[in-house]
Amino acid sequence: MTAIQPARTDIIEVRNPADGLVVGTVPIHTADEVAATVRELRLYQTEWEAIGAKARGEWLLKFQDWMLDNSERIADVLQSETSKPRFDAELETPMVADIVGYYAKRAPGYLADSRPHPHSPLGMTKKLAIAHRPYPVVGVITPWNFPFTMPGMDIPPALAAGCAVLLKPSEVTPLSGVLFVEGWKEIGAPPVLAVATGLGATGAAVVENVDYVQFTGSTRTGKAIAKAAAERLVPCSLELGGKDPAIVLADADIDRAAHGIAWGGLFNSGQVCISVERVYVEASVHDEFVAKLAANVSKLRQGKDDRDFKFDVGALATPDQVQIVKKHVDDAIAAGARALTGGKPRGDGNFFEPTVLVDVEQSMSCIKEETFGPTIPVVKVADEAEAIRLANDSEYGLSATVWTGDNARGERIARQLDAGAVNINDAFSNMMSFALPMGGWKESGIGARMGGAAAVLKYTRSQAITTPRIPTAAKELTWFPYSKPKARFAFGAMRAGAARGLRKFGIAR
Repeated sequence: MTAIQPARTDIIEVRNPADGLVVGTVPIHTADEVAATVRELRLYQTEWEAIGAKARGEWLLKFQDWMLDNSERIADVLQSETSKPRFDAELETPMVADIVGYYAKRAPGYLADSRPHPHSPLGMTKKLAIAHRPYPVVGVITPWNFPFTMPGMDIPPALAAGCAVLLKPSEVTPLSGVLFVEGWKEIGAPPVLAVATGLGATGAAVVENVDYVQFTGSTRTGKAIAKAAAERLVPCSLELGGKDPAIVLADADIDRAAHGIAWGGLFNSGQVCISVERVYVEASVHDEFVAKLAANVSKLRQGKDDRDFKFDVGALATPDQVQIVKKHVDDAIAAGARALTGGKPRGDGNFFEPTVLVDVEQSMSCIKEETFGPTIPVVKVADEAEAIRLANDSEYGLSATVWTGDNARGERIARQLDAGAVNINDAFSNMMSFALPMGGWKESGIGARMGGAAAVLKYTRSQAITTPRIPTAAKELTWFPYSKPKARFAFGAMRAGAARGLRKFGIAR
């Protein structure tokens, strides 16, 4: 009789959420191993910084080539650990490749010294420069929903800035992050990118050892990371939870709104930080909108996809996530809401039916709490003012959408919404615009990823440099020893440069 082998405690078994089959394993790195990895990264980072932004950009472009040449391989790994539809899996590689190219080509300009003008004539004796020096080692901690794209959004600008990077992917979907780092090694790039896999203790060790933390994930974990970083006076950027509202106005193209919100709410099974998670519709078009939305959602194909693009919606990442979605839907229905389509787990794997809820109230958990699943709750509102008020009635503020036939009206409403990004008549478009910042307000985080130059410069420290313009004397006027004549002359010159009117000359008004 064969003895039952105990489960190993030094590895993580990665399972396909559609059928529960093991698709790979990764080690659980200890705190000591993380610390050793960071020490090694520090050794190579100085040379990486020294080669300059242009040379770093060349390595990033080789990395871009590797991604495009290995797109099928990457999509296969993504599908194995996420059960994404093939379309969603194949989308990640070209998007990340685009990001890599964007920063590879622009970082040299972003990192060039800036030379501000002196603020007064007295300052003209100095040349002023601001240099941008990288944080030596950046820790990037990513979630399970986009296991290739999330590293691809955060790591390239950090590498372009001259940092070394330690990636800690989610324990739910670590295989894509491991492949990301393998790709960097396969092109023969300098060893300034490494991966640490494991559970929460591994992530905590990353925070304890790096010089800058970029985290994407839950608000609860983000707050813990912020506290740990603050203890070490280490900066961090946090993209956290979201409960993104959509506002559908009476003058909107209802067909476009119904298609756009179906996609914006259910793409990647609703497991997107900027998913549409609640919808406010003006009363006069409410019934038309929900009928078209439900019709669109009911036609979606859900299942475990291979390479043949047969399905639109996949499984949720974990059984726990299924239970969160089920609770929100069940609570809403028990309180009087109705499911026009979907409304329950499928019973196989981690699938939950794409769901449209109506007769929803603002107080329900499906409106108040982050769902992160394939549900679209719809609230009927009297007018624009009520829609704005309810949209802002949330502890989150990541992004929002406004659907209207008047772009100027949409922009006016956007400026009244408490959200880091607002898309008018579209969903996710800010995420595809790398020149725009992507960050949350309120409980949705601090700082931002993306944002053109800011995405690179956030991984750097500003260094002020002054250089004499003219030959210098043995002593400056303000140096020791002090005297009254020197004081009167020096302070008078400062006053003349700073004051207005007759006060320049010491004459009171």
